[in-house]
Amino acid sequence: MPPHRLILDCDPGVDDAFAMMLAFAAPEKIEMLGVTCVAGNRPLDQTAYNARRLCALAGRPEIPVYAGCARPIMWAEGEPVDVHGKDGLGDVSLPEPKAPLRDGHAVQFIIDTVMREPEKTVTLCCIGPMTNLALAIVMEPRIVPRIRELVFMGGAAFRMAMYRVSEFNFYSDPHAAHIVLSAGIPQTMFGLDITYQAEVNPGIFQRLDALPGPAPKALADMLRTYASMDPRLHDVVATAYLIEPGLFDGVEAHVSVEYTSPTTRGLTVARWTPPQLAAGYQTNTRVITKTDPAAFFDLMLTYLAHY
Repeated sequence: MPPHRLILDCDPGVDDAFAMMLAFAAPEKIEMLGVTCVAGNRPLDQTAYNARRLCALAGRPEIPVYAGCARPIMWAEGEPVDVHGKDGLGDVSLPEPKAPLRDGHAVQFIIDTVMREPEKTVTLCCIGPMTNLALAIVMEPRIVPRIRELVFMGGAAFRMAMYRVSEFNFYSDPHAAHIVLSAGIPQTMFGLDITYQAEVNPGIFQRLDALPGPAPKALADMLRTYASMDPRLHDVVATAYLIEPGLFDGVEAHVSVEYTSPTTRGLTVARWTPPQLAAGYQTNTRVITKTDPAAFFDLMLTYLAHY
């Protein structure tokens, strides 16, 4: 398979930080076209700043970073969470950005890039609320058949979320998730079904601490803050899949999201059994349900050692 030519849409976030740093460390598998930011774990100004700080930490200031949507489609504001620290990256000392935000809006960057590049050569990886991609689809529907693949972290197909009825990214902007899920893009879902398997254990800290250089140390410090409240590195499984898809397995399903009821806001519904599909539901998503956690963490730490 050719390398993924990637737009990474994110809301950094400690788990986003691991996902980004893993993607940056695998240039033979992932060619970074740009990073687009959305409000989610923290407000937009902070997530865009965090993305540029992570580019500086990785020594990749040439990667363009664009700010996108500052709020969900239908609600006046999102719901930032405190699990990532006040600044979203565990309040760890990080280098200042070496490049400014690029001019223009993230939504327009997505449209322009997908329309400019050859058909089926651009991959989208969304690891925050899907607001940017949803609005890009609404503004320019012609991007849909041109996208090679969408890989996203969001939803919970076969299990419930722990703290609310739905997973955070889908809860934050269910209308965006609905637009994307129903668009017809080839897509692979990394929901809580798989991310709960990416649970950090003490050995992960020991192995991170043993790696040389400032980047692994910064990531270890971020993780200590984050894992005290959520021991699972949700977002990084999505970029790990882009590097080594053979580590993961799942099922083909029809996945939809509840976006009308405030009571079940963002709830994922997966239909995958033969009777359900025979009732008229067509599969639209590959739902990842299995991995080897030890192999997954080995992959992550092997690439992070490149720093």
